[in-house]
Amino acid sequence: MHYPDDVSDITDPRGDLQWGTIPGLVEDAAARFGEMEALVDIHGPGGTTTRLTFDQLADEVAAATRAIVANGIDRGDRVAIWAPNCAEWVIAALGAVGAGALLVPLNTRFKGEEAAYILRESGARMLLTVEGFLGTDYPAMLDQAAAAGDKVPELERVVLLRTADGVSRPPTAKGDPVVEWEVFLQEGRLCSADVAAGRTASITAGDLSDLVFTSGTTGRPKGAMTTHGQTLRTFATWAEVVGLRQGDRYLIVNPFFHTFGYKAGILACLMSGATMVPEPVFDVDKVLQRIDAERITVLPGPPTIFQSILDHPDRKEFDLTTLRLVVTGAAVVPVDLVRSLWSDLGIETVLTAYGLTEATGTVTMCRRGDSAEVIAGTSGRAIPDVEVRIVGPEGTELPRGEAGEVLVRGYNVMRGYFNDAEATDEAVDAEAWLHTGDVGVMDVEGNVTITDRLKDMYVSGGFNVYPAEIEAVLRRHPDVGQVAVIGVPDRRMGEVGLALVIPNADGEPIGDGDELIAWARERLANYKAPRRVEVVDTLPLNASGKVLKRELRVRYAPAE
Repeated sequence: MHYPDDVSDITDPRGDLQWGTIPGLVEDAAARFGEMEALVDIHGPGGTTTRLTFDQLADEVAAATRAIVANGIDRGDRVAIWAPNCAEWVIAALGAVGAGALLVPLNTRFKGEEAAYILRESGARMLLTVEGFLGTDYPAMLDQAAAAGDKVPELERVVLLRTADGVSRPPTAKGDPVVEWEVFLQEGRLCSADVAAGRTASITAGDLSDLVFTSGTTGRPKGAMTTHGQTLRTFATWAEVVGLRQGDRYLIVNPFFHTFGYKAGILACLMSGATMVPEPVFDVDKVLQRIDAERITVLPGPPTIFQSILDHPDRKEFDLTTLRLVVTGAAVVPVDLVRSLWSDLGIETVLTAYGLTEATGTVTMCRRGDSAEVIAGTSGRAIPDVEVRIVGPEGTELPRGEAGEVLVRGYNVMRGYFNDAEATDEAVDAEAWLHTGDVGVMDVEGNVTITDRLKDMYVSGGFNVYPAEIEAVLRRHPDVGQVAVIGVPDRRMGEVGLALVIPNADGEPIGDGDELIAWARERLANYKAPRRVEVVDTLPLNASGKVLKRELRVRYAPAE
């Protein structure tokens, strides 16, 4: 790769041709960067640190692949991972992909029934997970979901990447449904290194590499299928555009279960020779310490991260001068935030971007050299060899400056939704245009600004939230008659959920909504649960009886 100092546009580096497959990337990174530090993981109450070179990481990944093959996982099988950002996530995920499996990441905020649904829909045969993250026990949550009827019949083995207490459990025989990571790795001896290497060598760029579930307007999660080649080509371009380079030290706060955290984090570091430093949860104090102690140079994340850093009262006690690259988006980005990152923190490069899981995570990007107004006010221009159009209700392309639905066509568009041809046909038309459901405006330079969501989705703390899913849960509460959920602005989270509720005439008074919010949090990931509840007499409806969400957003927007 080359790394221009300033680019208004950029050529396609064709990562699919450079590496072919994700396992090919792992091997090439070891060959190119060898003894350089690839991964630093600081974890546990005592601050235990794992440091791996690119050579060592490749060896660990190969051992994981052997164990996964030894456990009967075939090419095309689905292997799920439900764990926070950590060294084991990197090794286990790359090991699964090296065995020819499709990786199925699960959100760490999921409750048992949410995880069980995705495991069941994907047909996952193996789950890689942890105990004790944020006080939760994922295997126990699945057991509870199964007891309530949410069974996962195809799931054969659960592998504990980390245990709650950090103490090894007694060895278990191969075939036991739950096994500790170190014991699981020992089972790799049942598969020869040559057999595992042969499996890895048989993978092609056109093979599916992952299945990332994302909700639509109905709130029913759907698995977007992408290939090795799509992933490598997209994120080689991403790394080129942002200027990620050998020797960078990349604090990965974006969760690995998200396309961005995994691909713009782990894979981009392997491509560029950057050191990945995973952080399981955003905590501004810990992040400031990590930047200082590990000489962090790269920190992507939603705007709330950077606002928290800028507002921290003790910020100047930490050495943040190594930071040079920030990539943000996923929420409204104030122009003052961009200017503050440049002036107050001395950040060399600040960029914004737009993408969605169905387009391998990246569609448009700003470029180095763009103005603060372009970076904050738009999501940049289409990446090379990807087309973006803004169309009206009839599907005709609109003039620049007019708002319409954002359509995308190119190599980055998913291969479809897993086992859902009908939803695939709705999302991708006969001319291969992906209908994103997002409303945007394109300026004369080709920069796209996302102005609304046809799907009513909002973004809270960097996570996509789908009101239909939340509304379906809230309607199960005996005191709720009708409900509509919208996203409303929040300085820290970008947006949070507001539930507008018409009480059930036969139910109890809802009052200030605290009980309803607590009830929702028991059934939904925290970022999905509404932060506010307001009792209303009516909801605005159109002629078809559909709630007018746009009118609600205008009505409940804070006064300027």
